[in-house]
Amino acid sequence: MQSFPNLTVVEHAIIQDKLARLRDKATPFFDFRTLLEDISLLLFYEASRKLSTRDETIETPLESMTVRRLQHPILLVPILRAGLGMANGIVKVFPEARIGVLGMYRDETTLQPVDYYLRLPDDIRGMDVFLLDPMLATGGSAHSAVEKLKRHRAERIVMLAVIAAPEGVSVMQEHHPEVPIFTAALDRQLNSRGFILPGLGDAGDRYFGV
Repeated sequence: MQSFPNLTVVEHAIIQDKLARLRDKATPFFDFRTLLEDISLLLFYEASRKLSTRDETIETPLESMTVRRLQHPILLVPILRAGLGMANGIVKVFPEARIGVLGMYRDETTLQPVDYYLRLPDDIRGMDVFLLDPMLATGGSAHSAVEKLKRHRAERIVMLAVIAAPEGVSVMQEHHPEVPIFTAALDRQLNSRGFILPGLGDAGDRYFGV
């Protein structure tokens, strides 16, 4: 298997069990929705492990003590549609996260990303930014999304993808080697339509039940 220094595959047993059910075509959309959200929050837990912290003094009911707090605010940037499912999972455990929105879809003929919406906070430079897309396939959407985040002065970007393809990881490694990618699985390849094999189909369709 090709080695990717920018990629971390989280092989936790709980994640892999949930991923197995997520892939199954017999899984109904309401279970798919819960599984995607669960995997996303577990990936976020792993990806946020080394975020910068600062010391702060607080008062417990008994005495003063020094605690560690996050150094920077967290911004989640889901790529619509399916990225919303990942954000929905993460905010269950970290409701303090702010959420940007990036509207983008893949042209089925050219397989190139097409933009249609972008909304980000003004102070993105001071945030830890998590780019969310369940499927890192060709890498075109992820590359374009990171370019936009950088143009808005984002300095610390991490990508979370439930499943990744070698082709997409290679694109990110070539263009954005400093952006770490956390995923639950590195699959075999893309098919002629740009879908990941073995993959799980269209994550957006399955999450929204359409």
